[in-house]
Parts: sequence; C-alpha cells; structure tokens
Amino acid sequence: MDRFHAMRLFTRIVELGSFTAAADDLQLPRATVTHAIKQLEARLQARLLERTTRSVRTTLDGEAYYQRCTRLLADLDETESVFQQAGGSPRGTLRVALQGTVARRFIIPALPDFFARHPELRLELGFGDRPVDLIREGVDCALRSGPLPDSSLVARRITQMQQVTVASADYLARHGEPRHPDELHRGNHKTPHWAVSYMSMATGRHESLDFTIDGENRVVMLPNLVAVNDADAYAAACLAGLGIIQLPRYHVMEHLQSGRLREILQPWRPAPMPVSAVYPAHRQLSARVRVFVEFLAETFRRAEADGRL
Repeated sequence: MDRFHAMRLFTRIVELGSFTAAADDLQLPRATVTHAIKQLEARLQARLLERTTRSVRTTLDGEAYYQRCTRLLADLDETESVFQQAGGSPRGTLRVALQGTVARRFIIPALPDFFARHPELRLELGFGDRPVDLIREGVDCALRSGPLPDSSLVARRITQMQQVTVASADYLARHGEPRHPDELHRGNHKTPHWAVSYMSMATGRHESLDFTIDGENRVVMLPNLVAVNDADAYAAACLAGLGIIQLPRYHVMEHLQSGRLREILQPWRPAPMPVSAVYPAHRQLSARVRVFVEFLAETFRRAEADGRL
C-alpha cells in the first residue's frame, strides 16, 4: 500500500473510530487494514493509535499526523480536480446527504440536466432527517434546513423557504379558526387547540410554533396528541386533523390549493427557513463539490422564480 493510500486509511480509522468500520468503508479486508497501520507506524517510528476492545483513539503523535494528513489529502484531491477540470468535466463520485422531501421535490427532477453538464460525475445520495456527521460518515456535502449550529463546516446559503401555519378543514370545523396567535391558548373555542409536534432528530426536543409579531419572534407551545420526527408524517398527521403545524409552504402547496389544508394566521407567518449547503473545510476547493453546490443554488433559484417555493 503506497503512502497516500495509507494516509487515507489512517484518516478513515480516526474519523470512524474503528478499524472494522474503516475497512468496510474502503472495502478492504480487516487484516489488510491492520497490517497497513502497523507498517505505517513502523515507517514513522511512532505509535499513532491507541487500541482498546471498544474504541480506537489517536495518540499525541497520531493527532498531529492526522491533521497533516487531512491537509495533504485535501491538497492532493484539489490538485487532481484542477487537472481533471482542465481536461473537461469534473470526475469521480460525490457523496451527498439530503432531506428526502426536498430531494424528491426539487433536486432529483433536475438531475438529468446536472448529468448532461457533468457526465463524468456520479452521485451517492443519502436521505433522511437525522443529522449527519459529514467527517465521520465520509459525506462530501449536505443540504441542511434551519439555523446552523457552530461547527468547523463551511456553509453556503442556498435559499430561504417561506413557512406557513396550516390546519385541515376538518380540524378547523371542530376547533374553530384562531384570528391571532394569542387566541391559540384561549378557551373561547369549541375545543382546545392542538399541535402536531415535530421532534428534532438532533436533540429530541419538540419544536414550537413560531410567529412574527411586530417584527419579533413569538414562541407558542401547544399540547399535542402525536409527535413525529419525519416531515412526511408531520404533514400526514395534519391532514388527518390531528393538529396545527408549521412547515415550508412548498410541502403542502397542493393541499392548500385543493382546500384540504388551510393557511391560518397568515399576517404572522414565521420567518423564512434558511437552506444551506455545508461541507468539510478540506472539500472547499473541490471541483466536484463546487459544481454540485452551484447546481443546488441554480435549482432553487428556478423553483423560486416559478413560484414553487
């Protein structure tokens, strides 16, 4: 195994915290991985990893070597991508994490145009609402909605999605339609108001309903009969008349047009939801990442111009 391959192997062991996981990720036999790290440590005359029955962690030398490896490998990837781009379209495979509803509605339908422009690129698309550790899971780029936590990732704002507060026609017939956010907690309706609660995959916290009143954000927590952690289930529970929800308008546009759902409290809509592309700092100059992020930005600009957001 040459030095660059050994570096890649070492960085994946550190990022995944496991020899076995790194072997699976790189599709190598476990014995090959163990032998390669022993050779690497012998060549460097330094112990890089502390192994226990449950985990693998870097030594001080190992941490210093990991930091240098990530920089060198990023430079190597960028050097190769520059020459690949000079000779034509970027090549290789890009691993991307996407929220399923957004991907199905906007991104996947636009992919034929992306591949027409970049025929030598391949995509591995992962879907879900759970937070993805890009470094640990070897993901090159992710599309994330909402405010971003502080992290070492590079972020580019792609779009902002208008959010709406909606309930089913059946729910409003039973509970009455609130005319102001303050009425949500009052007992002057036929029955109390309920929310379908959305649970954050990152924290397990139940999200609140948010309203913009006199330029400021007002948080409202309502009782719930059901809590979900999936965007499609969230909308489905609202359609079933189980409570009020807030979500990006595109997600329920057809139901609003058909009358199955109705927007309520429109003058106090929550602030638009930011959508950002995030990627590890060492991927910042990658041609593959760059062209895909530009594709995302263009796709959402078209959707906004067409009134689909």
